[in-house]
Amino acid sequence: MWPDFLTGQPGQPVRVLLIDDDPHIRLVIAQELLVDMRINLLAQAGSMKEGRRLIAQYEFDVMLVDLNLGDGTGFDLIENMKSVRPMAEAVVISAMEDEQHALHAFELGATGYLVKNSWFGSFPQAVLQVVNGGASITPNLARRLLHRLDHAQGEAHSTTPSGCENDKLSEREKEVLKMVAAGYTSAEIGSRLAVSCHTINTHIKNIYRKLNVRTRAQAVSFAAHRGLF
Repeated sequence: MWPDFLTGQPGQPVRVLLIDDDPHIRLVIAQELLVDMRINLLAQAGSMKEGRRLIAQYEFDVMLVDLNLGDGTGFDLIENMKSVRPMAEAVVISAMEDEQHALHAFELGATGYLVKNSWFGSFPQAVLQVVNGGASITPNLARRLLHRLDHAQGEAHSTTPSGCENDKLSEREKEVLKMVAAGYTSAEIGSRLAVSCHTINTHIKNIYRKLNVRTRAQAVSFAAHRGLF
């Protein structure tokens, strides 16, 4: 059962663009999306040039985009999408499980990073997660990012004087941010911490204000680079 308060209803599905230069991979992903009544696959492209045309042409909610497009990169398309359709979400679909690529994509405004051959998660699930305020990250990559954050935290404790960014976030805010980095939605975080979704959203807004960021992905990326956990 899909709750009626979540985005992605059969009568009003999530509108998706799919951009990947591998025809076989594109077909596999498209087939997954087309069988889910909560999702409307508007159009597909196999190049950056065609992707730019689709971004300009369609009103959409989520863009699934490969990083290697032959005539450009998925990073370029994410930047273009955020300038043309700032409210749309971007989910990277990549053959590379690489922390640096993921962090760069998040810095540009992406809210998901999936590895194509992972056994975990699905493309429809990723679309529905990000459009409902969550993040979608392949589990192995999420674990590596968390290890990276733990390492950064250790370095920050040894090098950062008191009174800097590390002191801005409360312990509860750090806890919430860590769960955001792991891909949990506000509702899921609230359930785990036994508080309301509204309370979690308030924490997230405070995190944005303190870190001077605008999205969950930017907050996670900032924390990864500054060791704020």
